Amino acid sequence: MYDLKTIARRAIAALDLTNLNDDCTDQDVRDLCMRALTPHGTVAAVCIWPRFVPTARTALGGGGLRIATVVAFPGGDDDAATVRDMTQTAVADGADEIDMVIPYKSLIEGHPELVPAAVARVKDAAGAAQVKAILETGVLGDAAHIRRAAELAIEGGADFIKTSTGKVPLNATPEAARIMLEVIAASDREVGLKPAGGVRTVEDAGVYLDLCDEIMGQGWATPAHFRIGASSVLDVLLATLDGKSTAVGEGY
Repeated sequence: MYDLKTIARRAIAALDLTNLNDDCTDQDVRDLCMRALTPHGTVAAVCIWPRFVPTARTALGGGGLRIATVVAFPGGDDDAATVRDMTQTAVADGADEIDMVIPYKSLIEGHPELVPAAVARVKDAAGAAQVKAILETGVLGDAAHIRRAAELAIEGGADFIKTSTGKVPLNATPEAARIMLEVIAASDREVGLKPAGGVRTVEDAGVYLDLCDEIMGQGWATPAHFRIGASSVLDVLLATLDGKSTAVGEGY
C-alpha cells in the first residue's frame, strides 16, 4: 500500500462526491459543488438526484467537474420507459454520467437476460454520457451472482461497473471489487470500476487502489477507469493531506 498522503491524493482525484440523501436540497447541492473544488485538487464528479442536475450545472458554470446522476435507483426495477425518459432529461439538463441500478432481483430470480437489455436501453438513452451499472453486490451475495452480474452489465455496454447504491446494509467490499476487476480484466472492452458505500477511511480507499494496481496494473486506476462513491470521506482525505487527525467519516 502507498503512504497515506499518496492514497489521499489519488482518492480525491477519483472521488464521486455524493449526496443522495432523501432530504437533499438545492442549497445542499450548491454546497456539494463548492466542496468538490478542494485546495488539493478537484474531485472527479458530483453525484446527485436527477432533479438537481440543473442546479449543479448552474453552480459549476463552465468548469470541468463532471455531473453524475442516478436512474432506476435504488431498486433497479423502475418502468423501462420512465428510466429512458429520466435518462434523456438528465443528459439534456447537463448530466455527464448516469449511474443506473441493474435489475438485480431479476438476475437472482433466474432472468439474467433482463440485465444487459436494461443497461443497453440506458446506454442508448444516455447518448454521449457515460453509464455506470450498479450491481448491488451486497444483495447479490455470492461470488457467482456478482461475477455474472458484472459480465452481463459489460455485455449491455456499461462504461463502469459499480458495487452498490449505498442504500442497503452491505455495500462495497474488497471481495466484490476483486471479482468485478477480474471480469473487467477478462473482457474485451475498456470498463471502469466504482466501489460505493462504506469507503470511510484513507486505508479503505487504499485497499481498492491496491486491488486495481494488482489486477489491472500500475497506472490504470485514474478517474477514467476508477471512481469512489462517497460523501464525508473527503474530509478525512483532506485532513490527511493537511497533516491533521484522520477521524473515520460517516455516511455514503
